[in-house]
Amino acid sequence: MSEKKLTVAVFPGQGSQRPGMGKDFYEAMPVSRRTFEEASDALGWDVAALCFGDDARLNLTEYTQPCIVTTEVAMLRGLAEKFGFRADCFGGHSLGEFTALTAAGVMPFADTVQIVRMRGRLMQDAVPVGVGSMAAVIAEGMDADALKTALADLPVDVANINSATQVVVSGEAAALPEAENRCKALFGASRSCRFVQLNVSAPFHSRFMKKIEEPFAATLRQFRSSFDGRNAGSVTSNYRGTFHEPSVEAVIGNLVSQLSNPVRWRDNMQTLAACAARVFEIGPGRPLRDFFKSVGVACESITGLAAAEKIFSAQ
Repeated sequence: MSEKKLTVAVFPGQGSQRPGMGKDFYEAMPVSRRTFEEASDALGWDVAALCFGDDARLNLTEYTQPCIVTTEVAMLRGLAEKFGFRADCFGGHSLGEFTALTAAGVMPFADTVQIVRMRGRLMQDAVPVGVGSMAAVIAEGMDADALKTALADLPVDVANINSATQVVVSGEAAALPEAENRCKALFGASRSCRFVQLNVSAPFHSRFMKKIEEPFAATLRQFRSSFDGRNAGSVTSNYRGTFHEPSVEAVIGNLVSQLSNPVRWRDNMQTLAACAARVFEIGPGRPLRDFFKSVGVACESITGLAAAEKIFSAQ
């Protein structure tokens, strides 16, 4: 995609969830309320009640994933109805890639929430709770390839290449202390390096997800007849680092490969920045804003209706 000066919408993934997310859109806009109802009909349980209440299931992967996608789509539809918001290109971090594909019209929303519910279930069941974990490695001038080499003989993989200052590693929880030692040795005493263990229940985007590729591919194939590959070229692929090809089979292949390979988010950001006049982050949290800042790109975050009012009333 070579066009310049387009509007870009990006969507955060798992970890951005919070109780009450999307409630302001739900209460203010019928289109957002209908989105939550559509998700509930597709899933067979009350998505709004889970998102808005004090329900521990919100942090269980099988529920987290459809709840985040529902909230993001409800927000996007609300922005379109109230402010006339339209995006030309889309990107999403990990789970957020499914929202991006839905926003672009590649995957129907009701199908997407069912797909990510199964994705979450498979990801959680791939490794027993407590066996796997993830950690963010934070330092100036991150070199993901050098980090990968330093960890080569450990059961730990590079999972997310998020920015110039952050890479996330994923693997066996018992191996993370040694991974931390190696990361700090790699950067040496002259450069600060933080190693922050993440509050996740499985080692996402690592070799330990390889076993679920086949059943997840089967899930995607169940819904493929409703997919439309023509707009896929407006959505970045975490696996490829660039835009998807306008092909349903290619999209399915990329989404399956995303499970056990690194999320190349830094590449996604640079791809989107090359054609963006403005970048909007839409979701319950705003983790992507600082990632864009690290590559010199301004990203306006919309986490609620008040933020949207402030942004669009100023135009």
